[in-house]
Amino acid sequence: MNVQTKETRQHILDTGYDLIVAKGFSNVGLSQLLKHAEVPKGSFYHYFKSKEQFGEALINGYFTNYLERLNALLCSNDGSAYDRLIGYWQRWIDVQEGVCGAQKCLVVKLTAEVSDLSDPMRLALLKGATSIISAISQCIEDGNKEGSVTVGNSQETAQLLYNLWIGASLMRKLTQNQASLELAMETTKKILAGEACC
Repeated sequence: MNVQTKETRQHILDTGYDLIVAKGFSNVGLSQLLKHAEVPKGSFYHYFKSKEQFGEALINGYFTNYLERLNALLCSNDGSAYDRLIGYWQRWIDVQEGVCGAQKCLVVKLTAEVSDLSDPMRLALLKGATSIISAISQCIEDGNKEGSVTVGNSQETAQLLYNLWIGASLMRKLTQNQASLELAMETTKKILAGEACC
């Protein structure tokens, strides 16, 4: 794939990402996407066989970038593992409050919408979520070793915390306030400190 081809493909994905986080996958038609991207219809089919394949590529690209940032945060030497984990969850709150612009969590936006419509997209979402949980689990394990975190099973705790924060993000969308995220943060701190059962 030459440079121009990579740039055009990425431009379509970037444009699609902005539209889909704003409107949802089903509500964005190809004509709307191509109009915003200023790309002819034939170009889309040069890069993607279908809208579903485009969605799968969008999800995979999202998780690649997300995991790079997550690993840079959780694997850094800045502060304790506990501090890095709390810093990660604080970023969830900051994004929800609009610090990073419009709602950016593609997982929250697409999970319920596409899981019943597209198995390839569901599996891409699951693979990405599983990778995030593994990174969180490793940081929890590091925290257990250094003594900043006190939990029995790092993998189960990571799964529980990820589920908690996905659920809190969905409730944030329903209530239009931060209460669910603030409660998730309080609960997370207690779980990581060994003050709540997980």
